[in-house]
Formats: sequence, C-alpha cells, structure tokens
Amino acid sequence: MAATCARTDLRGVTSFVRALGLTERCYWPYYLVGDLSYATKPVIGPLRAAGPHLVSAVRSNAVAYLAPEEPAVRRRGRPRKYGRKVALKSLFAELDGFVTAQSPVYGERDVTILMRVLDLHWKPAGGLVRFVLVIHPTRGRRIFLCTDTTLDGIEVVRIYGVRFKIEVTFKHVVHSVGAWCYHFRMAGMKPLKRRSGNQYMHKETEHYRQAVRRKLGAYHCFLQMGVIVQGLLQMLAILYPDMVWRRFGSWLRTIRPGVAPSEQVVALALREGLPGFIAGFRETNPLAKIISENLDVDRAEGFRLAS
Repeated sequence: MAATCARTDLRGVTSFVRALGLTERCYWPYYLVGDLSYATKPVIGPLRAAGPHLVSAVRSNAVAYLAPEEPAVRRRGRPRKYGRKVALKSLFAELDGFVTAQSPVYGERDVTILMRVLDLHWKPAGGLVRFVLVIHPTRGRRIFLCTDTTLDGIEVVRIYGVRFKIEVTFKHVVHSVGAWCYHFRMAGMKPLKRRSGNQYMHKETEHYRQAVRRKLGAYHCFLQMGVIVQGLLQMLAILYPDMVWRRFGSWLRTIRPGVAPSEQVVALALREGLPGFIAGFRETNPLAKIISENLDVDRAEGFRLAS
C-alpha cells in the first residue's frame, strides 16, 4: 500500500503517518512515496522508527558507500562503518550491470527500460538502502531509492510511477473541479497586519473561537464536496464514456477511442446537457425541480429557455 504526503514541513511527515494509525492496523508493508526533497535524514530516520518505508527519487549528484572491507589484521579503534564512496551518477557508464525489463508505468506498452539494482550504504539513512537506476528510452535517466531492501526493483519503479497519478488527480481537483476556489470570509475576523504572525486563539473569547471553528469547518466541507464531485466525474467517465462523448459540446484535436474522458470533459458534457435535463424533467425529477425553482436566470442566460 502506498501513501503520499503533501506537507511542506518534512519533519511533519512522521506525525502525518502516525495520525493515520497504519502501524496498528496494517499487516503488510506500506510505502510513503515522495519526491526528491523527502530523501533526507529528518524524514528517513523517523519513518523507519514509525514503521513505513520510503520510495523516492534521488538527486543525480548523490553518493553512497560500499560495505566496509574487513581488514586482514584488526586494528585499534572503532571499525569502519562505510567503505568506498560511489557516485551514483557514474554507475550509468557501466552498462554491463543493467538488465532489460518492461516498463511497469501505467500507459506505457511495449516500452523497454534498462534497470540496475544496488544495495548500498547511505549516510542520510544511516544504513543500507536499495537504489534503482533506470534508463528510459524517452524519459532519460533516473535514480530511485527504497528503504525496503527486499522489494524488487521493478516494483520500486511501479510504485513511484503511481505518484504521478496522484499529482494529476490533484491538478484536476484544483483546476477542473475548483475545490480550492473557496472565497469564504469571516466578517468578525480581526484585521491583521502583514507579517504580524499567528493569532493567539487562547486569548480570544469563546464566541470568537467558535466562529473560527465554524469557518474552518466550512473550508473542510467545501474541500470534501469537491473531492466527492471529482469521484462522481471519474465514475461517469469510466461507466458511460460513449454517452459523455456524445454530450460533449466542445472540440478536441484528438479523441482516442477506448480511453476514458477526463474530469473536465465530463463536466463540460454535464453542463451541455443540464438545460435539457431541467426543461424535460422539472415536473417529474426532484433534482430538476429544485434546480429550476432556485435558478437565477438573470445570471445564467443559457437556462432561460429551460426555466
């Protein structure tokens, strides 16, 4: 199972994972998928203590270390913890160590990649981690990291590829659904000067604190409704793609058969068919009746005939 964290405070990742309660409920390995900024000591150390593993990309200038060689004669002092330094980027020159594999990334068919898996010591992790070097025919060279040294290299690539799906989903919920386009204002909010810092809510009255809680609750409800709307758009795109394309009243340069439409296409198709739905079913359908009774025709010229 994979999870992602969008918090900008990297030290808050551990708190986020613990708040999910996965350690007590899960009986199989689960992975936190992050970008380059998550492959750091403040993230990996607490994550290992909390239970999950990390899958992330690694910068091209990163270095790792081989296991230390046992000396022929034991010397005084602390044993060496790291062996010879290895620049990960230099390993791409040794093509003999790579093997061919089919790309596990979704949407890629008949794409062959070169892959190399190495278990090396890494100082930010304080121990052994798994590095996966990939040479893609069109995407170039990438280095991935996984703190689970038992996971296959092809699975590391597949899990990291899921992260792009999450990013695209987040982009659609922002731009197509508008879940972050709330404009709620709290009339009783005290004006704050720029860079004045946080408000000390414990110094305010109970009425003021309750009003702030109510406003935060409105934000949360709006975001949750946006996510529900996005799920409904995706469901319509998967179950009724032909009907969506027939109702789609705009133009696209390429419509690929067999590929489900995006959330934006479904939203445009629903908007195109809404006037006809209201005009034809406002006497029999409760939803059409509610919309027609509360419709402001002065602000929606396209619905005047439907009303």
